[in-house]
Amino acid sequence: MITTIQLHEETKQELDIVKRDKESYEDLIIRLLEAEDKQKRMDKKLIIKGYKKMAKESLRITKEWEATDKDLDWEW
Repeated sequence: MITTIQLHEETKQELDIVKRDKESYEDLIIRLLEAEDKQKRMDKKLIIKGYKKMAKESLRITKEWEATDKDLDWEW
């Protein structure tokens, strides 16, 4: 099924700038959607990597404090 969409002239001009030689608007939209999906996956990987790094740092700090905790008498 073919659907017609309405665009403002400015939007069409912007799409024309991004469009590759002889690329249809449909192909352009599909390419942009794929790029967006890829970016989301990359963002998710970076977030996971960041949280893993934070967890390692937190564990390191916890271990440092455990050593200090053994040396101190915490009884009131």
